[in-house]
Amino acid sequence: MEEWSSSRLVRVVRGIGRHVVRFVDYDGAVYALKELPDDIARREYRLLRDLGAAEMPVVEVVGVVTRADEDLDAVLITRHLDYSLPFRTLFSGPGRPDLGDRLLDAGAELLVRLHLAGFFWGDCSLSNTLFRRDAGALSAYLVDAETGELHVTLSDGQRQHDLEIAEENLVGELEDVAAETGRPLATPAEETGAELVARYLRLWDELVHDELFGEDERYRLHQRLHRLNDLGFDVEELELLAADEGYRLRLHPRVVEPGHHRRRLLTLTGLHAQENQARRLLNDLADVRARLEQEEGRPLPETIVAFRWLAEVFEPAIAAVPPELHGKREPAEIFHEILEHRWYLSQTAGADVGLDRTVASYVENVLRHVPDERTVLDDAPDGRDGL
Repeated sequence: MEEWSSSRLVRVVRGIGRHVVRFVDYDGAVYALKELPDDIARREYRLLRDLGAAEMPVVEVVGVVTRADEDLDAVLITRHLDYSLPFRTLFSGPGRPDLGDRLLDAGAELLVRLHLAGFFWGDCSLSNTLFRRDAGALSAYLVDAETGELHVTLSDGQRQHDLEIAEENLVGELEDVAAETGRPLATPAEETGAELVARYLRLWDELVHDELFGEDERYRLHQRLHRLNDLGFDVEELELLAADEGYRLRLHPRVVEPGHHRRRLLTLTGLHAQENQARRLLNDLADVRARLEQEEGRPLPETIVAFRWLAEVFEPAIAAVPPELHGKREPAEIFHEILEHRWYLSQTAGADVGLDRTVASYVENVLRHVPDERTVLDDAPDGRDGL
């Protein structure tokens, strides 16, 4: 594939890796083509397909091409993740004050979610991960699964081994970034690697630990479930076991699923969004509901409010963005940033400035000046590096 020449080829920014990868554009959809041995390509295809079916955050796998000439490797085809960025782009770009925290949170959550699904990564690294903006935070997606293994559940030893690999890879990658950019790291790489492990352990414990509470403390059950919802996880099954101290709450990791707010937004509005985006949009929907009910003096069905919010708030705001700027951000992220901009303008003005004025200001003063992120193209003269 290194020798290919075609008008469909595009250069996309990505991480460092072992294999040759080329990107092709078909009517605006970008696909990644990775060249690797036949058996490894088929295995990675199956893993990505199974993880995708389990609604894990992974790239969409399309197929495997095998070639009659046994001297030629197979080609694994995946759909490039729109609006995604490799960590090197995030680190080298503007707006980095809390980027390290957001990257660590996203990486820790990705690894927790994969481990809950029984997936042992074997080569967890930032270079094998893509990040999408998610209402001010970042969401992480697995890109490379060739070293992975899918089990019914993982042992503590398997999880610990994966964590050690992730920590070691992160330290090395951060040191590479510092050498590449010529800028010292704000925090030593070893400390950042240790912090990734610490955040993983805190999230894992929150999701799976047993909790004791007394006869008169059943409210703590609801507090625990609300905390999980705030983290973006649903609990479909739990056990209350009698104990000397009262009750023991036991959650089943296999039925703790991510996406509580995302699924709720989809049910109410039909909109697809990431978890933090969905939480922000649902909060705005709730504000609109409170205002409408106050104006009409009666409770309103949630479905009716959702329809009016779509028709009167969300869709007009997105429609006001000029078509040539649609590639800057995905619609849910644009709306989140509009809400942030509205708060800023209203604080400055000392009064609510309204949605129309906010959108006009956001488009001219913010959106026009940020880079296009639907597909981040590589401006290097040669895009034939490996993954």
